[in-house]
Amino acid sequence: MSDSSVNDFVFRTTSDGLLVADKSGTIQRINPAAAAMLGVTIEETVGKAAAEVFQQNPNLLNLFIRSGEQTLNVRLPKRRLAYGVASTDDNGTRIILLQDVTEKQEFESRREVLVTTMAHDLRNPISAIGGFAELIEKFGPLNEQQQKFTVRIKQTAAKLYDVAGSLVDLAWIEAGMPLAHRPIDMKTLIEKIVNDLSDMAQEKQVSIATSLQNPLPTVMGDQSRLELTVRNLLHNAILYSQPETTIAVHSWGDSNELYFSVADRGIGIADEEIELIFDRLYRSKDERIRELPGGGLGLTVAKTIVKRHGGDIWASSNLNVGSTFTFVLPVVKKDN
Repeated sequence: MSDSSVNDFVFRTTSDGLLVADKSGTIQRINPAAAAMLGVTIEETVGKAAAEVFQQNPNLLNLFIRSGEQTLNVRLPKRRLAYGVASTDDNGTRIILLQDVTEKQEFESRREVLVTTMAHDLRNPISAIGGFAELIEKFGPLNEQQQKFTVRIKQTAAKLYDVAGSLVDLAWIEAGMPLAHRPIDMKTLIEKIVNDLSDMAQEKQVSIATSLQNPLPTVMGDQSRLELTVRNLLHNAILYSQPETTIAVHSWGDSNELYFSVADRGIGIADEEIELIFDRLYRSKDERIRELPGGGLGLTVAKTIVKRHGGDIWASSNLNVGSTFTFVLPVVKKDN
């Protein structure tokens, strides 16, 4: 089979939609998949100008008009969504690739609803398990082995509760729910979270030292979500710190960006894991980390929130020494 025959076979049988147009915008070829997606026939399309065929869909028409490579989300008739990529060669010939993502988006939507519903439904029984474990302790006296069991039950319940909460947060954010867009005093926000977690730090025998630029530049965003981000990072720092150590909370900025960092003296992260820790599917191989409470989704939630605010987040670490987590956010520009 010649190369041209192979190319023709792929063009006709691929599930992706393909269209070819010359530099004037006249459609030269269209495959069956594209015709089905667009609700047209091959016969009524080939040889006609794209402006005539797609006059009711300006977004799709843009794929034939704009130069160079581009990516556009295109809404098709009957609420079908497609993904369009246009590429132009030296002769002006344009190739349009269409991928129907309707089913994928519907699946993702159903998945998010399912995850959120399950997480909500799980939180009450998980909370009850922890509560019953506390009641058992009060009924005592318990022997040493029984005490170990009740402690393990409470720790496991707390971990599951954390997982459920993180799943709800992540589903909410990834579903593209709108964020509030208000000026935020980050200095006050950070000080509030430090105060909220001071009891946890005291129980862990860890101190928190803050160094906050005064004033900090103003950030525009969703205060509750940024509070969750700072809380997750500081909570992790306390959780993984060694007793009798100090966590350094630092924030500074300029006219363009605001930075926040939290550094602990704790377990640390192996070099091969540092790029993976924000992945929701990743679980550390370090048994010391796996045994600690927490669902492992806090960093994924933090990254998603920061990205939604137009920022970035990263980590640096030395194994058995400690870790530093830093994020950066754009700030409100002052009028000149």
